Amino acid sequence: MPADAIRNPLSAITAQQPFLIVDGALATELERAGFDLNDSLWSARVLADEPQAIVDVHRAYFEAGADVATTASYQATLEGLMARSLSETQASALIQRSVTLAAQARSEYLAAHPERLDCPPLVAASVGPYGAYLADGSEYRGGYALDRAGLRDFHRARLATLLDAKPDVLAVETLPCAEEAQAVCDLLRDDFPTARAWIAFSARNASELSDGTPIREAVRAIADCEQVVAIGVNCTALEHIESLVREIRGETDKDIVIYPNSGEVYDPVTKTWSAACAVLVDSDGDGSEHDHDLAGWTPRWLAAGATAIGGCCRTGPDDIRALADLRKALG
Repeated sequence: MPADAIRNPLSAITAQQPFLIVDGALATELERAGFDLNDSLWSARVLADEPQAIVDVHRAYFEAGADVATTASYQATLEGLMARSLSETQASALIQRSVTLAAQARSEYLAAHPERLDCPPLVAASVGPYGAYLADGSEYRGGYALDRAGLRDFHRARLATLLDAKPDVLAVETLPCAEEAQAVCDLLRDDFPTARAWIAFSARNASELSDGTPIREAVRAIADCEQVVAIGVNCTALEHIESLVREIRGETDKDIVIYPNSGEVYDPVTKTWSAACAVLVDSDGDGSEHDHDLAGWTPRWLAAGATAIGGCCRTGPDDIRALADLRKALG
């Protein structure tokens, strides 16, 4: 494969900035706007009903300082949409709409901010795990009934559909097990060799994926996949991130992308969030403390090796704005 066939779309920004800023939670902002997302399609249901609301959220994150818009396709699958009586053609069009809406928001943002034209924000097409399609919380525990071949079959059509809409990068996220990451890498190598992706795992503690696999082992299994330009962690507790970044950095020199949750605790059975304590002691045990905010922890994550930072569940534009302010201060 020609050397320029696999480029890292994150590099244009990370070469100019101390770190790249990923956006925050899409669903959280839609819920704040009054949408009921208690549905197996989650934020994907808004793609059909109120697409402008998705554009508005993407635009709010760009205005806050995000370099990446992550699309509303996390839980949008052909199987899930067709179960709602859509044809395959209609389901494909709706999945692709997630990319075009993010691109629309970017175009509107750039029209108002021409100074960003030389280094525009990116559109990352969200690819949720098989567990997100099941909508039973298994993205936080793994243990799928599908083997690697079955996982390839599950992801193939959606990846093709999203790539046809021409996102800058695929955000393959919240993977609870190494086998699913390997299945995605199989597809990237064999079916989509010019695609670029980041792979972000979900983790249950400071060193293990949600299914208990050591994160070093999972990273080692995919580190040689040229199409994967970044590896990281999302939808994980703040206090685990620094150690996880160090574990990842021990296995790869690729970009490391992290976007943890706000610090609240999610119950996948009741699908509710509960507040955690307001302050955490730093992981080095020196007695220093951080509030539950992304910017407060970011210097430690950068020191550990992170290159792209954003927020997942229960984060919003204010969190991203704080990251942007920190980045300006770092120069």
